[in-house]
Amino acid sequence: MPSITEIAPDVYRLSIYVPEIDLQFNQFLVKDDEPLLYHTGTRGMFPLILETARQILEPSAIRWIGFSHFEADECGALNQWLQAAPSAEPVCTFVGAMVNVNDFAIRPAHVFTGNDLLATGKYRYRLLPTPHLPHGWDAGMLFEETQHTLFCSDLFHQVGNVEPSTESDLIGRFRGSLAQYQAGPLSNYMPYTANTGRFLAELAALNPETLAAMHGSAFVGDGEKALLDLGPVLKELLGS
Repeated sequence: MPSITEIAPDVYRLSIYVPEIDLQFNQFLVKDDEPLLYHTGTRGMFPLILETARQILEPSAIRWIGFSHFEADECGALNQWLQAAPSAEPVCTFVGAMVNVNDFAIRPAHVFTGNDLLATGKYRYRLLPTPHLPHGWDAGMLFEETQHTLFCSDLFHQVGNVEPSTESDLIGRFRGSLAQYQAGPLSNYMPYTANTGRFLAELAALNPETLAAMHGSAFVGDGEKALLDLGPVLKELLGS
């Protein structure tokens, strides 16, 4: 069964470790008046994640389902979750809705544009478009501005069955994981574009206190510094 860890108040990390590829897949469930699920997991993971979510709240109460970009681990089980939660709506960028979600999903997406704010009760979310960071034209990063939690998708990707959260610097782990991917068949895992540094600076300016990573440990601490430190590593390993 997936492990459950509360990485910030009301933010629960539901994690499945897949030893065959030495990688954790993390979903985040936020308890609030209108609960939010961030990352759905793949279709194959859905039964396990659904039963794990029941330990936190009734899955049918989930109101919002978010993800960074259109990819199996990010939103592969979206329709299963929309069936389990009849009032839920997908949350994504305009490009995400236009090119993928509104065709794929059984209900249309709630689209974020500009400075749109999503209030779920105690918590308030903004979705920042970050095309091709981590990857995909449709990519975005969800930021909860009350607790300063950034749901940062594949940024800070770490291989291994690591601890749920850490206050230690993740840059070394990320560098090693990305270098491992770059040396193998996943060498095009993440692009480096002319906008990568700018997007990282914009995310850093939010001063996140928790970085909720899709793969590996969440980071608790100076998220601004972590994001700014990430830029040179991406440029070194991925830039031309």
